[in-house]
Amino acid sequence: MSPVLAVDNLSTWFDTEQGALKAVDEVSFQLDAGATLGIVGESGCGKTVLSLSIMRLVPTPPGRYVSGRIKLGDLDLLSISENEMRKIRGKSISMIFQEPMTSLNPVFRIGAQISETIRLHQGCNHTESHHKAIEMLRLVGIELPEKRINDYPHQLSGGMRQRVMIAMALACRPRLMLADEPTTALDVTIQAQILALINALKRDMGTSVILITHDLGVIAENAQQVAIMYAGKFVEYAEVKDLFSRPLHPYTEGLLQSIPGMGGDYSRNKRLPIIPGTVPDLGRLPQGCRFHERCPDVMSVCRNEEPALIGQGFPERYVRCWKYQ
Repeated sequence: MSPVLAVDNLSTWFDTEQGALKAVDEVSFQLDAGATLGIVGESGCGKTVLSLSIMRLVPTPPGRYVSGRIKLGDLDLLSISENEMRKIRGKSISMIFQEPMTSLNPVFRIGAQISETIRLHQGCNHTESHHKAIEMLRLVGIELPEKRINDYPHQLSGGMRQRVMIAMALACRPRLMLADEPTTALDVTIQAQILALINALKRDMGTSVILITHDLGVIAENAQQVAIMYAGKFVEYAEVKDLFSRPLHPYTEGLLQSIPGMGGDYSRNKRLPIIPGTVPDLGRLPQGCRFHERCPDVMSVCRNEEPALIGQGFPERYVRCWKYQ
């Protein structure tokens, strides 16, 4: 079976006064039908730019697609016109953005915003799209959808606004949905409800999901594969259970050790370990491995040459580290 999405050697850079900012640099992966891929990394590593690249929403200029292909089925999204891409967004591929309050238009009722997507891609009239919007609100668990459909975004709680975003994203039953930090700024109970809702709708509709987050706990419970991203590149890619049981890259080890209960002995007198330093400036990347300035296992070769992403056994397991080369 061919994958729903195949990203091959994708590079998305931004032109700045200081030079090229390599937000996404030679990223490759595949996503099968009905599967969930988690993408994890610190703020500023390129996760959101990767999702915007797949949606063809990177502003050009200053952004530009330097290389690569993004294939949705047999269609290369980077080779089609913007008019053709508009027909695909919302229908075959959709996105839940990070902050629903800024993603929803504050001057339009939520029903009008959901109905617009349905009319645009399904050719329904106003009455049909209105009824379908009510059904979508009911499907995502909003009570009294006949009443709520006339509300403005500011009249809804954060959790309800996120449910509206999910309703919009799934209104046309897309083949692929990107969820960029879908539980940001929500309390723990609402986070669990939103993630359970995404998983339930994914099973019912057969939609594939890319789940972008910095929370490895969310990935452990909701994804089948996981990619660890650092400074614009994937540094490790594995099945979720394999990555948690045997992390290979020092950065992945550091992320897991920083989670209470997963990385060793945490007595009252012992602090959680941290990864020293910060993600490097994507416009001024260090020579060699991009993680070497923070790595506890750094070798001389790490400072001079960048490692390749190489396979490490079956099922699919890849790591970008000189320890394995």
